[in-house]
Amino acid sequence: MFFFAAATQAGTILVWGDSLSAGYGLEKGQEWPALLQTRLADKGFSHAVVNASVSGETSSGGRSRLPAALEAHMPDILVLELGANDGLRGLKPELLEDNLRAMITQARSTGARVLLVGMQMPPNYGLFYTRRFSAVYQTLAQTEQVALVPFLMDGFADRPELFQADGIHPTAEAQPLILETVWTALERLLAGAHTQQARH
Repeated sequence: MFFFAAATQAGTILVWGDSLSAGYGLEKGQEWPALLQTRLADKGFSHAVVNASVSGETSSGGRSRLPAALEAHMPDILVLELGANDGLRGLKPELLEDNLRAMITQARSTGARVLLVGMQMPPNYGLFYTRRFSAVYQTLAQTEQVALVPFLMDGFADRPELFQADGIHPTAEAQPLILETVWTALERLLAGAHTQQARH
């Protein structure tokens, strides 16, 4: 876990994910949440990034741990990036949806806004399962009215040179691509927050 703080910070962004956000196989500071902290500073945002992602985390594990993290960090924005390990284990999509929905509710109860990060399963899991799995994120974004990144590895999932030897975890070279994908949606949330503050 890492925590970047500024002398005067506008708020906290809590990244709640698995190994894809924890930086599995990377040197410290190469993972996309670390790059996000730099991007925020470059763009004039004084938010602090807390990366509480855990390698191997599932949606049920994240659901059980989240209340304590919300209390500890009181984030303004929760970046919810979970589900990949559930899919690899063949978890029923409806159970994944239930866990993610519960975390969205937990975050909102503290006043945090949510950016939901979608995942997709490889085709060898079968067309029926992969479609149902991917649809979970779209459904939640619509029914819960939360911001959505449709797929964390959008644009490079079919480029094996951007993955580590396991074929699952992105390399350091892929982290800026992930950041760009997340930033597109996150920047809109940040801009919306500034607009709300200006009105007050």
